[in-house]
Amino acid sequence: MARSTITVEDLPADVLACALRRLDGPSLAAASCATAGLRALAADPETWRALCLARWPSLAARPDLLLSSSSSAVSPQRLFADAFPFPCDASSAEHLPAPVPVPVPSELVSAVDVYHRGEPLLSRVVETSTSSSWFLTSPFCVDAVECKSGPAGAVPIIGRAAAAAVPAPAELELSWVAIDPASGRAVNVSSRRPVAVDRHWYTGDTLVRYAVVLGGCKFEATVTCSHETGHVREISLTVEDADGAAVSGEGALRLLAAAMAGPRKGGAEQEEAAKRRYEDFVRSKRGRKESKARKEVLVDLCCSAVSAVAVLSFIATVVLR
Repeated sequence: MARSTITVEDLPADVLACALRRLDGPSLAAASCATAGLRALAADPETWRALCLARWPSLAARPDLLLSSSSSAVSPQRLFADAFPFPCDASSAEHLPAPVPVPVPSELVSAVDVYHRGEPLLSRVVETSTSSSWFLTSPFCVDAVECKSGPAGAVPIIGRAAAAAVPAPAELELSWVAIDPASGRAVNVSSRRPVAVDRHWYTGDTLVRYAVVLGGCKFEATVTCSHETGHVREISLTVEDADGAAVSGEGALRLLAAAMAGPRKGGAEQEEAAKRRYEDFVRSKRGRKESKARKEVLVDLCCSAVSAVAVLSFIATVVLR
């Protein structure tokens, strides 16, 4: 008598669905590639919505983004696929096809989450209208947390770590997901782990920097922690080009739109790769500044030499007359 073969799809659908809901995002995506049945079960919007809220608690402040009944809804599965991996820098990927021009977002929703060892500490959602001429022509800057009232105005951490000691700033992790509600696309413009930790020259506050390089420009999110209490005082996102100049709002939106439509890369090694790209960007910018300074010195020497020759020629003309 032939022995019957039992596969995982022979289990009841509700049992499989319960098992799939216990997986994390990457594991659920991998399971959906196994069979057509698992793919159908893994496409449950509520499962992906729960995963998105667990990964980015800030999205709870905008529940309409992930509701299928909302006109501004974003697919939870698409959001996870866009925001969980790292965006590719098209300027350094020669094998990729030329990017196709895409419309810039008319509204930008920033989901900002700060973690310590995987535990969420602080979450914010920032809605930015990008259609005004003032925004498009001004340097791009989005403030998720802004406290200007001194140490007393710093934002204390929340969650399980609130009762414990304040974590060291260098141990903080940051996720900054930029979402375009109109197109339903998103991109994470944070390196997750810090690429640099500095001290503010005047206040002494700790500046924890997270950066990704996209299109030859640097998206840098800075978390400012109070030097007295260690609490978060500011979280902001800026963009600068290879020469260190601030990128306008319109330029930043075009970079974001291209990154949203571009490819992604996954894997734990991408955090180190993001840090290497940041260090390469800083070295390149420093080299450009030094080259520019040398050219300016050379121009000054040439101008001085021409001036000296002109003065000497004038003196010689007067003396020999």
